[in-house]
Amino acid sequence: MAVADDRAASPDAELPAPDDRRASRDAGLPAPDDRTASRNAGLPGAGEAAQVSAFWRRLGLPGLIDVHTHFMPDNVLAKVWAFFDGRPGGSWPIAYRLPEEQRLALLREFGVRRFGALAYPHKPGMAAWLNSWAAGFAARSPDALHSATLYPEPAAVGYVATAIERGARLFKAHIQVGGYDPRDAWLDPVWGMLAEAQVPAVVHCGSGPHPGGLTGPGPIGEVLARHPRLVIIVAHLGAPEYTEFLNLAGRYPGVHLDTTMAFTDFLEYLAPFPPALRPRLAALADRILLGTDFPNIPYPYLRQLEALAGLGLGDDWLRGVCYHNAAALLGLDRG
Repeated sequence: MAVADDRAASPDAELPAPDDRRASRDAGLPAPDDRTASRNAGLPGAGEAAQVSAFWRRLGLPGLIDVHTHFMPDNVLAKVWAFFDGRPGGSWPIAYRLPEEQRLALLREFGVRRFGALAYPHKPGMAAWLNSWAAGFAARSPDALHSATLYPEPAAVGYVATAIERGARLFKAHIQVGGYDPRDAWLDPVWGMLAEAQVPAVVHCGSGPHPGGLTGPGPIGEVLARHPRLVIIVAHLGAPEYTEFLNLAGRYPGVHLDTTMAFTDFLEYLAPFPPALRPRLAALADRILLGTDFPNIPYPYLRQLEALAGLGLGDDWLRGVCYHNAAALLGLDRG
């Protein structure tokens, strides 16, 4: 419909354009025909599904739960991919540039039993439309977690309440792309509703890979102080403010973190995770959840799993991260 086309007119990218401070560092990323492209050759490869399945079968799991994947209306996703295609400063090839049905089929071949279908607005008047699309997507894709989003605007209370009533199990808030303050007065009752309903929100609030004026632990920390029962999943482990977001998790029992891109060569180049913090990941073993950013990643899906295994935190930790923690948080073990 026309309104959908209008609302998707600007790129809804996972990342805004880099600022001058980061562009010089991004310039060192490998070119498409260098390291990244050679590793991505032939993606999606026929053998990858078998390798991913072997990973979770070795752990004795029934599959994987990935809380951070993106499914959006086709015209919005096309804008996201166009952004990455023209990303200044470095290569970001989309490993799984496939039609929706093929992307769904590939996740199922990987053994991903449930997955977040995250979308997010970058301007007012867009979130309600995305939530309507997401409800329809969940209805036709029962293994997708019914997901919803929000934006600071007068209508937010109404459409968030509607999404919760319709069965949304996961929200997405993208402070970086949306460019908004999570402490905005229009969002205060929304956070309160989510806290009361105990519906988690995946929140991109870290300053990586490009900082925004309202990213970082400060603003979202004030939200948590006001709504201490709020359940959030900090995207990308809060990169690059890993220590600060781990501190928030220690202070608030509803704070979880997802692994999206963490420990892969790609993010380690931009925002390396300090090895000294690994014991804190072990201490928070029940609050770390698998996330990947599928399909918008510049490397194979398997690499995220291999990076987690490479931490040496043990099979029990991996079982929790890859399945059991999300199942418990989202009530998936209760149906």
